[in-house]
Amino acid sequence: MSKLTKFHGIKSCVFDAYGTLFDVHSAVGKHRKRLGDKAEAVSITWRTKQLEYTWLRSLMDRYVDFWRVTGDGLDFALDAHGIEDAALRDDLMNAYLCLECYPEVAEVLRTLKDAGMRTAVLSNGSPRMLEAAVQSSGIGDHLDAVISVDEIGIYKPALEVYQQVLDRLDVGRAQVSFQSSNAWDAAAAATFGFRVAWCNRFGQAKERLPDAPDAEIKTLSELPAIVLE
Repeated sequence: MSKLTKFHGIKSCVFDAYGTLFDVHSAVGKHRKRLGDKAEAVSITWRTKQLEYTWLRSLMDRYVDFWRVTGDGLDFALDAHGIEDAALRDDLMNAYLCLECYPEVAEVLRTLKDAGMRTAVLSNGSPRMLEAAVQSSGIGDHLDAVISVDEIGIYKPALEVYQQVLDRLDVGRAQVSFQSSNAWDAAAAATFGFRVAWCNRFGQAKERLPDAPDAEIKTLSELPAIVLE
């Protein structure tokens, strides 16, 4: 894979939300002093359990929306690290509604839109969570659609999640460039048939999964050169 890879015939750029557009660790970052030296561990555990619960609930056919899953993940993290503070718990959850965007996001979306590309978000997030994050980050004008798995009641990496993009945007699989910082999400989108750019922000190892992304980038700022003719 190379950042010089070109995708041809792309009509829509679709982005995962959490970890790709929005910094999931910025919620804890806003309350780092209150968590002290446990802040980083709490944030990592929270994110890990949040993802695990989406996969497990999908397998168990026990869907609840992402707000509930996020709260359950946080409760596990606080308990695991010996923190009992109801006010802090509420503040952390509220902080998740206004996560910070990564610095390049707005400009990249603007560039794609100005070039005539359709843009969308495809996320595990509930509609309420996504609406709040998009509004607080000010990127709503640069998006044509915000698509939530809540519409079908199952989480990524179920392949029917990615079908939502085709149904909503009326495009073919090969006309979609999908971007995610989650390697497992990128692999699933490749399995579905999208062209995929894995935004490997933190230099993670490659996943050992059946299908691989077409390109690997460090930030989304590299994307326009890949998808624009």
